[in-house]
Amino acid sequence: MTREIVLAARPQGVPKESDFAVRDVDDAEPAEGQVLVRNVFVSVDPYMRGRMSGIRTYVDPYDVGSPIDGGAVGRVVESRHAGFAAGDWVLSRLGWREHGVAEGDHVRKLDPAAAPPSTALGVLGMPGLTAWVGLVDIGRVEAGETIYVSGAAGAVGSIAAQIAKQKGLRVIGSAGTDEKVEWLTSLGVEAFDYRSTRVRDALKDGIDVCFDNVGGEQLEAAISALRPFGRVVACGAIARYNDERAEPGPRNMSLVVTNRLRIEGFIVVDHMQRFPTFIAEVGPWVRDGTVQYRETIVEGLERVPAAFAGLFEGANIGKMLVRVGPDD
Repeated sequence: MTREIVLAARPQGVPKESDFAVRDVDDAEPAEGQVLVRNVFVSVDPYMRGRMSGIRTYVDPYDVGSPIDGGAVGRVVESRHAGFAAGDWVLSRLGWREHGVAEGDHVRKLDPAAAPPSTALGVLGMPGLTAWVGLVDIGRVEAGETIYVSGAAGAVGSIAAQIAKQKGLRVIGSAGTDEKVEWLTSLGVEAFDYRSTRVRDALKDGIDVCFDNVGGEQLEAAISALRPFGRVVACGAIARYNDERAEPGPRNMSLVVTNRLRIEGFIVVDHMQRFPTFIAEVGPWVRDGTVQYRETIVEGLERVPAAFAGLFEGANIGKMLVRVGPDD
């Protein structure tokens, strides 16, 4: 017997624990070409909130009563695929569960000697690739420019800020607690607490690029601060994900025309072919400590819903993970 978390109800506003349920299920046996995996870490990510709404965007929504799939790192228990053996660390899409069966062709073997396996869900996984693609391919940043990263202490923002530093940019970043500001400052980011400092004041000298993870008022302030021909890398809008009705957008969109600004959104799954180049550049920075990362780890499968809700309350520094099983 194993456990998994299912969507019990579509959330209204900020997700509540009652929107989810823990369900006992029978252990499955892998068929030919499959692997049975015991999850160690499961990922909670802001994009999952949109999938809970029941509306299809760029990915299918979760069905009420169905398990929550998503990124997970674990160890192979039994393999019927030639590429894997019991004990291998793998990255899968098994999501919020303790054990699960996956197609061997749809999981990726991890090398724990090269990097801690949990990093495949964070700095060397989807969040890290998102940061790198946003800067290199979408923002096309250049040394000497000034970039503003909203939500700079999060999983994506913290990596975007550091990669931008490595590429010679001046980096300004917002965060919501003194601890987050202190950490970002130690990384060379000109960090400020948006709860006590107006974003407009922090950006009064102007910026060339905005890496937007937050949306709302922070995006509006960034648009006002962008110099002519500035760019907005529209990565996320976590400030708006739990809105129960559509809120007015930035009130200064006329500046897009007068200042000849470019706003471009992107979804990282459209850029997976860039993963090898990303790893080749960022991997060595992570291994030698040039790019640092933080993980906020919550213990226990039953605490996954609380960890997920915590994303929208700023409870994480860096990547939010839930440990659902032992490492060995």
